[in-house]
Amino acid sequence: MLKFIGKGVCGGTAIGPAVIYKKEELKIKRIAVKDSENEILRFEKAKKKSADMLREIYEKALIEVGETGAEIFQIHLMMLDDEDFNASVRRIIVHQMVNAEYAISVTAENFAHMFSSMDDHYMKARAIDVKDISERLILALDKARGSDTLERPSIICARDLTPSETVLFDKEKILGFITTHGSANSHTAILARNMNIPAVIGVGDSFLLNVKEGDLLAVDGRAGEIFVEPDSETVIKIREKENENQEKKELLKKLRGKENITLDGKKINIFANIQGTEDIGAVLASDAGGVGLFRSEFLYLDKDTFPGEDEQFEAYKKVLVAMSGKKVIIRTLDIGADKKAGYFSLDDEENPALGLRGLRLCLKRPEILKTQLRALFSASKFGSLGIMFPMVTNFWEGERIIEIVREVKSELDRDGIPYSGDVELGIMIETPAAALISDKLAALFDFFSIGTNDLSQYTLACDRQNPNIEEFFDPYHEGIMKLIKMSADSIHKEGGWIGICGELAGDLTLTESFLKMGIDELSVSPSEILKLRDKVRKTKVGDN
Repeated sequence: MLKFIGKGVCGGTAIGPAVIYKKEELKIKRIAVKDSENEILRFEKAKKKSADMLREIYEKALIEVGETGAEIFQIHLMMLDDEDFNASVRRIIVHQMVNAEYAISVTAENFAHMFSSMDDHYMKARAIDVKDISERLILALDKARGSDTLERPSIICARDLTPSETVLFDKEKILGFITTHGSANSHTAILARNMNIPAVIGVGDSFLLNVKEGDLLAVDGRAGEIFVEPDSETVIKIREKENENQEKKELLKKLRGKENITLDGKKINIFANIQGTEDIGAVLASDAGGVGLFRSEFLYLDKDTFPGEDEQFEAYKKVLVAMSGKKVIIRTLDIGADKKAGYFSLDDEENPALGLRGLRLCLKRPEILKTQLRALFSASKFGSLGIMFPMVTNFWEGERIIEIVREVKSELDRDGIPYSGDVELGIMIETPAAALISDKLAALFDFFSIGTNDLSQYTLACDRQNPNIEEFFDPYHEGIMKLIKMSADSIHKEGGWIGICGELAGDLTLTESFLKMGIDELSVSPSEILKLRDKVRKTKVGDN
C-alpha cells in the first residue's frame, strides 16, 4: 500500500478504480499563410463554435452544480470576448502571417504567464481558465469536443483539469478527483466542491508515476489522503467514513437549493461557522446561505508575529469571492481567555475569562483593530460583508467602535482605497450586561449575534469546561432565554436583525423556541446545515 497526501478541497470519501486522464495532445505548429483574412475568419468561426459549446456546458452545469458553479462558464464566455485577447490573436495573424492555431497558442501563453506572475492567488488561478479557453478555440478550428466518458464509476487522476473537462465528465460515474497540480482557488476546485465530489489536489508528480489504470484507490477528501491498493484495515476505515457521509449526501440531494422556510412561511437564514479559509469548501458543499461566523483570531494564532494588513486582506477576500455574493460575517479579533498568542505579550490573569479579551483588548490597543478593519473594508468590495465585534458590555464601547470605523474609512478615502458602502456592523451579545442594554446598543448597529456559549457561562457564573459543576450548568436556563428574547426585541425595534452563532444554534430541540422569539438567522457548523434546514422546514412559528 502506498500513501500520498495533498490538499483536500472537498470532503467525503471514495473507493474505486483509478482512471488516468490524459489530455488530447495539441501539437501546435507555426505555419506560414498567404491569406491572413481567411485565418481571421477561421478564428471568428471558432469563437462562435466555442461560445455555443460554452452555453451548452453552462446549461449542463446549471443543473448539476447550480448557478454559482455554472457562473464559471459565463466568465469564460466573457473572457472569450476579451478585447485584448482577441486583438493579440488578430495582430499575430496579420503581422506574422501565421495560422490561427499558432496565434491563439502564443496569445494564451502570454496571458497565462501574466496571470501566473501576479501576487494575487485568486488571479494566479485564472491562468488555467485561459488555457481552457485557448484549447477550446484550437479544437473548434477543426472539430468540436464531445463529452468525456467513463465506462464505470471511477476516481479521475490527472495532472490538472480545466473547468470544462470537470463538468463534461458524467457526474454519476465520478467517485472522486485527484490532481498532481492545481490550486484551491481554481474554478475546477470550486466545481468539485459544488458537485460535492471528494477531491484532492497538489499531490505531486510522483503520484502519477506510481499509479496505473485500474489500481484501487481510497480517497479521504477531508484529510487530503490517498491510498493506492489499500490494505483491508484502511478500506474498512474509509468505508466507515463513507457510510457516515451517505446519510448527509441523501439529505443534501433532497434539500439542496430548498429555502429555509417554516410551515407558516417565515424565512430563516441558515449560515455556517468557520475557523478559516480552509473551511470554505465545507460551507459550499453544505449549501449554507452564507457565513455567520468567521473566527478571524485563527489568522493570529500559531504565528510569531501579527498578520499584516495584506495577509489579512487576502484571507478575507478569498472567503468573500468564494461565497459569490452570499453574506459573510467576520468577527474581529477575539484573543484572550482560552485563545492566546505569545507575541501579544499579555499579562497572566487569575481569571482570564473575565479579563482582557475580545473587544477590550482591541480598544486598549486600537492599532491592532485598525489594521484589521482596514483589511476588512478593503476586501469588502469583493462580496457581501458584515463585521461583528465580540465581548461588548458597555454603551460607550459601541460608540467607540463606530468612531474607530469612521477613522478607518477616512484613512482609506485619503489613501484612495475603495470599499463597499454596504458593510453591515454588528456585535455579539455574550454578556448579560449587553443584553440588558440591548435597546441602546441596537441604535448603533445593524445586527446582533448571540454567542450562547459565553452568554450561558456569564449568566450562570459557571465555567462550562469545569466538570465539577456540570450539573449546575444549564444552557436551557429561563434566564438565558429571556436575555435572548430581550435582545431580539431590541434590535427588531430598530429595524435590524438577530442571529445565534453559539452551540445552541444547532440544538434542534430549541429551534422552534428560537424562531418564536424572532431569531432571523442561525449559524452552525457546515455539517449541521442540512439537519437544521430540515427542522426549520418542519416547524410552525405562529404568533411570537
